[in-house]
Amino acid sequence: MSMARFVTSLLMVTLLATPVTSFQDYSARLQNVSATIKSLLDGYDIRLRPAFGGDALYIGMDLVIASFDSISEVNMDYTITLYLNQYWRDERLHFSNADEQMTLTGDFAEKIWVPDTFFANDKNSFLHEVTEKNKMVRLYGDGSIAYGMRFTTTLACMMDLRYYPLDDQNCTVEMESYGYAMEDVIMYWKAGKDSVKGVEKVNLPQFSIVEYDTISTVQSLATGDYQRLSLSFKLERNIGYFIFQTYLPSILIVMLSWVSFWINHEATSARVALGITTVLTMTTISTGVRSSLPRISYVKAIDIYLVMSFVFVFAALLEYAAVNYTYWGARAKKKAKKAKQEKLNGVKSGGQNDGEDEAIELDTIRMSPILSLRNKQNYTFENEPTTTPVRMNTCIPRVSYAVRPGTHLVRRKSSGSFRNSQGRQGQSRHMRRRVTLSSIKQKAKAISKKIPAVTDVNKIDKYSRLIFPLLFVVFNISYWCFYLL
Repeated sequence: MSMARFVTSLLMVTLLATPVTSFQDYSARLQNVSATIKSLLDGYDIRLRPAFGGDALYIGMDLVIASFDSISEVNMDYTITLYLNQYWRDERLHFSNADEQMTLTGDFAEKIWVPDTFFANDKNSFLHEVTEKNKMVRLYGDGSIAYGMRFTTTLACMMDLRYYPLDDQNCTVEMESYGYAMEDVIMYWKAGKDSVKGVEKVNLPQFSIVEYDTISTVQSLATGDYQRLSLSFKLERNIGYFIFQTYLPSILIVMLSWVSFWINHEATSARVALGITTVLTMTTISTGVRSSLPRISYVKAIDIYLVMSFVFVFAALLEYAAVNYTYWGARAKKKAKKAKQEKLNGVKSGGQNDGEDEAIELDTIRMSPILSLRNKQNYTFENEPTTTPVRMNTCIPRVSYAVRPGTHLVRRKSSGSFRNSQGRQGQSRHMRRRVTLSSIKQKAKAISKKIPAVTDVNKIDKYSRLIFPLLFVVFNISYWCFYLL
């Protein structure tokens, strides 16, 4: 019995003594680590890079793509969230062998030297701070350091939109040291192309990442040569959105404008309303597309398609104008020809015609919208010697003319060499205008004679039903073959 009590007591003492021993060892180890860190930082100068005055310091880089947030054609930039890890060795922080390591908070980075890495094409960046600053320092026994952080940055991406929206874009992430030239710091990709991870998991609404590549270049600036690391993305735009939002509506609007070719040409309100509606709709589509793009000078692929669609729609409206003009113009010519024939047959007396022509001529001169006719000098017409002269008041009542009885001569009641010279100059200008107008009329008549006369306006609609769709199909085949093949 006494032997059993002794064994039980020994076990209890052993169980109670073990945690105390472990706790004491753990406490001693913490004190040792704290003392180690304190000793490492004692006399440490964060202003001097590792191996100061010696060979260049090599800094390895790797990236993890967390997300591709957005791409903006208007601002020519894109937003991306990254995990950036940097690796280098600082002999001043050597405390043991390489197998031992200590993971410390991001505040420790403020007490040691860290690279002054920056993004050359950065517009705006911020470090995530929820719930704490997303920074990490891992210190190895041989003095090697792994320094990581998570941040979101907006980077510039100069895009060539000539093939928009059937385009491919090349956007980059460019990193380099801000102050240390290659004599002091040399950056490199830690594992080549494998230094970038997470690209295959990225999903973008309008783009697909076709491929990516890591590039290392040297930038020669006024302050020296700097090592620059670049991550290049080749982005291919997904055209599905634009097919349903721009191309398909444009095709349907153009086809809708062809409906007017099957409407009777005498239904003016229906055909005009349809033509104007399609023109305004194409204008609205073009305005919506331009609002999401920068104001660039060169022509884009979507501009060509929208402009040509607008041309087809507008041409359909002009086609009805041609039909309407041909139809009513032919009727007016028939009426004029009939009236002329009646006049030649003597339906109306010559004397009445003369009196009416004179009255119309005087009234035309008086009410003419042409300023040169209304501003002519005053004339006095004397039909008989005993009658009172009839005056036409004009804007310039300084000169008048009198017609002597029995003669057709007009005498000017004003003189002066200056006015005579001005009159001759005015007559010469008037003659030149008449000659120019007559030559234009002759050329127009010659061109009109070459154009075949259309006797039936329905033929214009008949040909348009075939020509417009055929031309639009040819345009679409040429457009898509050029931009896709």
